[in-house]
Amino acid sequence: MANFKMFRYLLVLTTLIFIGSCGPVVVTTGISEPPPPWFYPNRVEVVRYVYFPEYFFYYDLSARTYIYLDGGVWVRRNVLPPRYRNLDLRRSRYERIKGYRNDDIQRYHEEHNANRGRSNRNTPGRRG
Repeated sequence: MANFKMFRYLLVLTTLIFIGSCGPVVVTTGISEPPPPWFYPNRVEVVRYVYFPEYFFYYDLSARTYIYLDGGVWVRRNVLPPRYRNLDLRRSRYERIKGYRNDDIQRYHEEHNANRGRSNRNTPGRRG
């Protein structure tokens, strides 16, 4: 019996030494959900938001919520509204928002997308 306890102790100790030599081990309290199927099927990048410019909404990867304007107010929802029901996000163009991790996506949107889709043709003082 004493030999069995010693063998078990050595087995656990050897396993811990082996795992420790492999590099850092990350232990979390919760199970990490994988990204949505439309996001990076073969690689992971550290970004918080993804923007769908053709449909004018964001997806927050850390909170797993969609962010879009609803009646002029930015809202966060777990699912998209019915108007996007037939949308295939795997085939939709999206942009990774690199370097922005704040919760206020409205501020980011106003700073980076204010002139998106506008033309200079009707700007006063412009000829041509």
